[in-house]
Amino acid sequence: MKEYEFTLKFMLQYASIDPEIFIERLGAEGCDDALVGLGQNGRIAMTFNREASSAYQAISSAICDVKNVIPDARLIEATPDLVGLTDVAELLGFSRQNMRKLMLGSGGTFPAPLHDGKPAIWHLAKVLGWLKERNKYQIDDALLEVSNTNMQFNIVKEIKEIDPGLQDDIHTLIA
Repeated sequence: MKEYEFTLKFMLQYASIDPEIFIERLGAEGCDDALVGLGQNGRIAMTFNREASSAYQAISSAICDVKNVIPDARLIEATPDLVGLTDVAELLGFSRQNMRKLMLGSGGTFPAPLHDGKPAIWHLAKVLGWLKERNKYQIDDALLEVSNTNMQFNIVKEIKEIDPGLQDDIHTLIA
């Protein structure tokens, strides 16, 4: 069994409900390995430190535990996943300048960003995988596994937004 650290952010069906009413029940129903954050009305975030045989098992069991207590909770985001260069640098103990130098000096092999703007955004798993392939950097296997699993959850969550009538045409255009 490995220990996996990740954060799940949920939207509650009714913003008027105080999420604090769920905290004790979440702990009693299996989320006693999480720190609960209450900020924006109608939202709840939980940072887990969960033992499991895989990142998928850890994250999926955490989602099930939350949904057992709050059935209408909707996953907004699983993190770590979407990151900028500064985020990657902080996670790995690099300077942002070093991370940027690696990206610019990659000869075009650095992963393409998900959003190429200010700031550019990448899937963390893609960047960590790229760094690991070069065998120059020690990448924590649990972090790589969690970031890859979170990427999968976040992508599948967004797929529900695709217009079925356009899906095949769009796939053909971008493949």
